Amino acid sequence: MDQIQILQTTTSELVNVISDCVKAQFQDFSNELKGNRPIKEEKEFLTRKETADLFKVSLVTIHEWQNNGTIRVLKMGNRSYYKRSELLETLFNSNRH
Repeated sequence: MDQIQILQTTTSELVNVISDCVKAQFQDFSNELKGNRPIKEEKEFLTRKETADLFKVSLVTIHEWQNNGTIRVLKMGNRSYYKRSELLETLFNSNRH
């Protein structure tokens, strides 16, 4: 295990440094999710499996969300697709209650 020694730093200075780093990381992550910065090259439309992986839920949960209107499905033949921007918008709006 690596060791770090911190010398001549007060507890409050250390807390502020850690807090600033965490805030910056959270802001970067938030910007990525909101589409302000691409995470990588992301597809605009996701399959059921990709949607389940995005939210870390089962395919059954995706089916239930689709049936109860939580998320909107786009159909092409017998294939189901979900628009990434709509999924993220639903996620952010669900936390504003």
